[in-house]
Amino acid sequence: MNVTEISTLAGVAAAAGVMNALAGGGTLLTFPVLLFAGTPALTANATSTLALMLGTAGSVFGYRRHLAAVQPWLARFAVVSVVGGLLGSVLLTRTDEKFFMKMVPFLLLFATVVFLAQGVFRRFASAAEKSHATTRPHRVWIAIVFQFFVALYGGYFGAGIGILMLASLGFLGLSDIHEMNALKTVLGTLINFVAAGYFIFAGLIDWPKTGVMTAGALAGYFVGAHFSQQIPQPRVRQIISAIGFGISAVMFYRQFR
Repeated sequence: MNVTEISTLAGVAAAAGVMNALAGGGTLLTFPVLLFAGTPALTANATSTLALMLGTAGSVFGYRRHLAAVQPWLARFAVVSVVGGLLGSVLLTRTDEKFFMKMVPFLLLFATVVFLAQGVFRRFASAAEKSHATTRPHRVWIAIVFQFFVALYGGYFGAGIGILMLASLGFLGLSDIHEMNALKTVLGTLINFVAAGYFIFAGLIDWPKTGVMTAGALAGYFVGAHFSQQIPQPRVRQIISAIGFGISAVMFYRQFR
């Protein structure tokens, strides 16, 4: 890699780290830039997953004061996140590369629409229902099953996984966007950890590019986790929606123009 390529990969990874800490979907930046750098699609996805996963430590640390509040949900979601992430990564390695590329814009658009839909459900939920959402067994099991499929998708591709998890947490009645971000950051780390482990085993990692992007992502995650908590919650939601629709439009244009 030359200096320009190194600088570009590091800079984009830093921006992706900020994006993941704020809304999710950082893969939407790192995946395309790896493709532009001549990396095959499946290798680009695997390399992006590993680089962003290693950088997540900065984001988890940035959200440390919110972790205690979401501890009960971490205990419920951890196992299904690991299992789903592993199965999704195995599925990816058995997918035709051209088919995978065609699926990308649809996956991104779906994630964004799901996130927006949570507002509709909240309008029909009273404050009392929200306060008891986590104690009703059937709701807990629905949430666990949903998280499994989110993890399956995350292991397969990962772009927009944060938006999907924020949507599912909104359905459960969680309303503090910063606590929701803390929870989805830890769960996303688990999903990406097992997926990255399998990608390493499958030999899909471009190690030089991973090293460069990890350094950028680590800085971006920490900065994003810190400053996102200073932004009003409605503004954070607007940013999340704009990111999702914007990148979806770009990917549809690239694949179907």
